[in-house]
Amino acid sequence: MTTPALDLSTATWRKSSFSDGGDNNCIEVADSYPGVVPVRDSKAPTGPALLITAPAWAAFVEFAAER
Repeated sequence: MTTPALDLSTATWRKSSFSDGGDNNCIEVADSYPGVVPVRDSKAPTGPALLITAPAWAAFVEFAAER
């Protein structure tokens, strides 16, 4: 199955709340994409983004919050 490309050219990115605020180890996420959470490396903003399903992202955030 092929998934159509998601246009992220107008995405509004924000640093993860789990980031320590430094410039060297942050991920950024974009909201407002139903069913997926785009994630990218803040050091490479023009690089590729991962598209994580919303349920998988929620599970990841829940796991990370427990740490």
